[in-house]
Amino acid sequence: MFDDLPPDLDRLEVLRTWHAMWVARIDEKIRRVREAEDQREQAAAAAATRAPDWLLEYGLNRDALPMAVHGGDCHMAGKRVKGVDSDTARRALAGGVEACTHCRPDSELGFLE
Repeated sequence: MFDDLPPDLDRLEVLRTWHAMWVARIDEKIRRVREAEDQREQAAAAAATRAPDWLLEYGLNRDALPMAVHGGDCHMAGKRVKGVDSDTARRALAGGVEACTHCRPDSELGFLE
């Protein structure tokens, strides 16, 4: 059946050792790749569950401009919100977007008109 293998025991054992070393290297690489994928998935899950620092609330129209700026945990924020960083929230406030009167993001961001 496997006539292409050498006929003597010494060379067969060398081949087996060589391939066992390669299988061990491949198994180690598989372990490292799986570990890296697990870490990426955990980081993505943690980022997805963490509330954003600031929210921009949008109107009903899909092309609508932001209507209000909220803190990330504001209970008054509607369903049409997008998480943003503090610089984007400041620019929105400077551009005339209203600050939520409940969570007062303008005072937390140090924004004075």
